[in-house]
Amino acid sequence: MKIGIIGTGNIGSTLARKLVAAGHEVRVANSRGVEGVRALAADVGAEPVDIHGAVEGADAVILSIPLPAVAALPKGLFGALPKHAPLIDTGNYYPGMRDPNIAAIDEGMTESVWVSGQLGRPVTKAFNNILAHSLAALGKPKGQPGRLAVAVAGDDAEAKAIASGIVDDMGFDVVDAGSLEDSWRIQPSTPAYCCDFDASEMQRAIAAARKGEAPSKRDRMMSDYGSRLGPDADHAAIVALNRELNAPSR
Repeated sequence: MKIGIIGTGNIGSTLARKLVAAGHEVRVANSRGVEGVRALAADVGAEPVDIHGAVEGADAVILSIPLPAVAALPKGLFGALPKHAPLIDTGNYYPGMRDPNIAAIDEGMTESVWVSGQLGRPVTKAFNNILAHSLAALGKPKGQPGRLAVAVAGDDAEAKAIASGIVDDMGFDVVDAGSLEDSWRIQPSTPAYCCDFDASEMQRAIAAARKGEAPSKRDRMMSDYGSRLGPDADHAAIVALNRELNAPSR
């Protein structure tokens, strides 16, 4: 499958590396043009392109950039993407940490609904509720015990099915988190957020989410990390703290 990836941070670059290894034809792009991604592309075996090249002829496009950068993308960028080719949004909203405040989201709009409105096109939510280390190192072949899960949400069944196949290729079970509006259940600091859950645990965590509870936890996230985790905290410690702060009792 031809997959374009716009964004080369921790999640975007990890997706590029693993999807190339899974046999996909991957193109990578960021805001700095072809030269800005040439080194990463050579390292992972992808094709370096600009953002238009990431979309042209793609069977799926993964958008892995901060929300302010979403609003800055050229209007009509995804106009030629086929209707059922998923535009996968991996992003999360972190006001006060990385992002400026976005009034509509602060007032309760689901993050990826806002993204869809900015792009003028439906999106499918995936890969936002898993840590980069988990994505890079903890995938397992289908059917293996202890396989972790990634939630997928969206309104188009065909697009969700393609996105789910990409999740499986990355080495993770898929949990359907419902419609795009329902994707508030997997936003930062909800019970399903970055806890390294298997599919049954993920389903339970998604069901346990309560509307409006996560933003205050999200806004304390860095303070909680700073006070509870030492400078040398490893991945296991981060996951354990996420479970303690956000997850339903197990």
